[in-house]
Amino acid sequence: MARRRRSEEEHENHERWLVSYADFITLLFAFFVVMYAISSVNEGKYRVLSDSIVQAFRSVDANVRGSQIIAPPIIMSSSQAGPPSAQPTPPKNAVMEQKREALSKRMRSVAEDIKRVLEPLTREGQVRVTEGAHGITVEINASVLFPIGEALIDERAARSLSAVAQVLAGADFPITIEGHTDDVPISTPRFPSNWELSAVRASSVVRLFVESGVSPGRLTAAGYGDQRPVADNATEEGRARNRRVTLLIESLIDDVELGSPVRAEGPISSIEPGGR
Repeated sequence: MARRRRSEEEHENHERWLVSYADFITLLFAFFVVMYAISSVNEGKYRVLSDSIVQAFRSVDANVRGSQIIAPPIIMSSSQAGPPSAQPTPPKNAVMEQKREALSKRMRSVAEDIKRVLEPLTREGQVRVTEGAHGITVEINASVLFPIGEALIDERAARSLSAVAQVLAGADFPITIEGHTDDVPISTPRFPSNWELSAVRASSVVRLFVESGVSPGRLTAAGYGDQRPVADNATEEGRARNRRVTLLIESLIDDVELGSPVRAEGPISSIEPGGR
């Protein structure tokens, strides 16, 4: 009996870990079952929720299975539609470019009309019409317009200037009229110096333009005396060239902005000192 008892005490159970392992596997299986149950979607509840959202917003519709939401096109009635003018507008740069192009066409048209009415004087070399980036320059020899030392416009020249004024009356471009003389000094009771002579000559042209229908707000008169020669005063030909009246018709193309007016207001008469 003592020998049997000793043998039972010496025997050990080496498979006891299987019990703990089986418990662990059971708990792990239960955990995954619970997780799966939580993550599964109730299709019936999902359909009820989808239909509720559709009815609330009234802008979408669900298909039969409720697995996809389809947004139908929105058709606005005439009372809900915006005004016809609410159309997509082109970019600002494109609008400005269109305005510049329109001004360029108008400026070219004005230049052609001026060349046409002054064609006899241009052919004689008494008038020069040039087009530049900033507008049109019309250079008229003073001998065509005024007697020597005077500022009263000759009758024949007045008819030519009136024709030019009628061309410019239909446009909106600002006009600067400049009077220039040679360097031979003048001293008369009416014109103490070349400054007064050049300024009054420019003002005489301005007055004729106003009488011919050009808006006074577009006109500026400037007298420069002998300070801006275009030829050498050492020769008679050069002095004759420097005795002139210049019409500067500004294009304002560089100043174009969206919505800005083309017309520019300015003083009717001014005397500006300066030298070139």
